[in-house]
Amino acid sequence: MNSITRANAPAADPAPADDCGPMPKAAIFDLDGTLLDSMGVWDQIDMDFLAKRGFDVPDDYVPTISAMPFEQVAAYTIDRFHLDETPEAVMAEWDDMAHEAYATMVEAKPGAVDYLTYLRDAGVQLGVATSLTPSLREPAMKHVGIFDFFVTVTSVDDVHGIGKDRPDVYLLAASRLGAKPNECAVFEDILPGIRSAKSVGMRAWAMHDDSSDADWEQICALADGVMFDFHDAPRFSTVTRSR
Repeated sequence: MNSITRANAPAADPAPADDCGPMPKAAIFDLDGTLLDSMGVWDQIDMDFLAKRGFDVPDDYVPTISAMPFEQVAAYTIDRFHLDETPEAVMAEWDDMAHEAYATMVEAKPGAVDYLTYLRDAGVQLGVATSLTPSLREPAMKHVGIFDFFVTVTSVDDVHGIGKDRPDVYLLAASRLGAKPNECAVFEDILPGIRSAKSVGMRAWAMHDDSSDADWEQICALADGVMFDFHDAPRFSTVTRSR
C-alpha cells in the first residue's frame, strides 16, 4: 500500500488550521509518532527482534499493538509468537535496542518546537500522555529540546497500565493540568487514542504517521483536524469574555 501524503490525502479533511475554535486551557500531546518522528525506530526494532526469532512482522501486528501499554505489547508478542521468554526480558531487550536512537537520533516532527512555543506563550498548560518508558521518553524529549515545555508527563503506567483505547491517561493528564475534559485539546497519531479522547469531550487533532495509514480514513472522519506536521497545527482564537 502506498504511503499517504498531503498530495493523496482524502479531500474531505476536517476543519482548516486557522478555524479551530477557542484556545484550550490545556493541550495534551502523544510522543511517538506525534511530537517525535520515532515510529521508524520501532519498525526496525520489530523487524530485528522478530527476525532474530525466525519471524517476519505480520501486517496486522503494529495496528494491533498501537494502543497497548509496553508490558501488554510484550505479553501479546510472547503469546502470539509462542516465545519462551518473560515480558520483563522482552521489554529490557526492546529498551536496549531503542535507547541510543531515542537519546541521539530521533527528531521532533517539523514545527513542533514553534507550535509548543505558540501554545505556551498563549497561556495553555502543556502535558504529555504516552506509553513510552521514562528511560526512553526523557532522553528523547531533552535531545529534541521539548522537555521543559511540559507541566506534566503522564504515562499509561500511571493509570495501572490501561492503554489508550480507554481515556484514563488523557483524563489523568487533564486533571494534573487543572483542566476539564472539554477544556483540552489532544494531539495523537493513533485511532484508538483519538477515539477515546473524543469520547470524554476532548477536542482531538490527528498527526499523520505512516504507521496509521490503514486507519487514516477513519481518523479523518473522527478528528477535529489532521496534520502532516506541526505547520498544519490548529491556530485557536482568543476569546474575550464579556463583563
